[in-house]
Amino acid sequence: MRQMLHAGNERNPLPPARPEKARAARHASPKGSSAPEKGKPAGKQRDPFLDNAKYLTILLVAVGHAWDPLRDDSRTAGALYFVLYTFHMPAFIIISGYLSRSFQGKPKQIQRLITGVAVPYVIFQVVYTFFMRWATDNPDREFHLQEPGFALWFLIALFLWRLTTPIWKNLRWPLPVALAIGAAASVTPTVSGDLNLMRVLQFLPFFVLGLQLRPEHFEMVKRKGMRPVTAAAALVALVFAYWAVPRMSKGWFLHDKAAQDLGVPAWVGLVMYLAVFGCGLVMTVCFLAWVPRRHMWFTALGAGTLYAYLLHIYPIKISREFDWYDMAWVDHPLSRVAITVLAAVMMTLLCTAPVRKVFRFAMEPEMKWFFRPDPAAEARKREQSAPGGQAGSGEGAAVASGAGAQGADAGSQSGQAGSAQSEHAQQSRVV
Repeated sequence: MRQMLHAGNERNPLPPARPEKARAARHASPKGSSAPEKGKPAGKQRDPFLDNAKYLTILLVAVGHAWDPLRDDSRTAGALYFVLYTFHMPAFIIISGYLSRSFQGKPKQIQRLITGVAVPYVIFQVVYTFFMRWATDNPDREFHLQEPGFALWFLIALFLWRLTTPIWKNLRWPLPVALAIGAAASVTPTVSGDLNLMRVLQFLPFFVLGLQLRPEHFEMVKRKGMRPVTAAAALVALVFAYWAVPRMSKGWFLHDKAAQDLGVPAWVGLVMYLAVFGCGLVMTVCFLAWVPRRHMWFTALGAGTLYAYLLHIYPIKISREFDWYDMAWVDHPLSRVAITVLAAVMMTLLCTAPVRKVFRFAMEPEMKWFFRPDPAAEARKREQSAPGGQAGSGEGAAVASGAGAQGADAGSQSGQAGSAQSEHAQQSRVV
């Protein structure tokens, strides 16, 4: 009798994963997507499209810095510079926002934000001060941690943007609010220069836009028919930029000054800010439409973009402080092509694994001694180290099975929320 009762109360085992759904998911994967790497779960895969986009944008950052001194002597170089500055930082910031969607202010995330953004900023700002003391022969140059040096403003901006991510995720209309803040800053000359706050606020809408994007938005950009349309749009932008070079200031693209400081009334500044924002979105779509979807020889370099961003500061500043652009050979058109190639090669080398290994102590320090231990993590360790903690009992296994079934049902209902936290998780450390 006891055996009969026991058999009657026994729970049926969980059914195996349905292979037809797995096959359908594989067949529904976007064209050009790569197969998962061996030995890694699907949720931990890096998206080659995003890594390719990050690598190409960081190349364009260095190319833009290399082109800046060439603008005055060539209208064509000025037009290319205008087109490039319309989208290269907006694209990089949008991707950074997209990869920040899972940020919730958890202890581990705060620690990564400090060790991956704040600490590198302090280190490189101090090093930059010593560097400029040597390069400008000014041993009395002060340490201004509140005034980021050349290109270091992005770390300040990323820190503040990511820290406020939970706020933007709770607003009903986050992008209009961010646009209103950016537009207001663009016509407010009294915005403090500390922390390069003007750029932080004016570029904010691009980061907030990235927070709102989902994988299906990138799939729209990847459509085959987009490339001819975006090529035509880029050509129109280049022609317009050629016309605008003698009529327009580059300050509109740098977002580091108010409209009044650029010599126009406030209402013109508002119109120009919104127009430049719109142009930035259009050109970003044009750029992303041409980013390769599959694994390329440079895909792995997308993991080292922040290394290249910070390290390229010093070669660029040396070329300017020591007047390399005043040499006679620079005036030749082929020399400008050579400068462009050199900038791209430099950034490629700075993204490589050996460089990341050498500078990881400054870019990604662990600093476990700096933070309090996580009570939840400590409790889990104690539970696992306890006798029988890993193996578990039959009752525990049944509870775990039931929880797993509930988790699977919840995961199938959550859709985008689940993918936002698991997808590209490895890249959410910084950008």
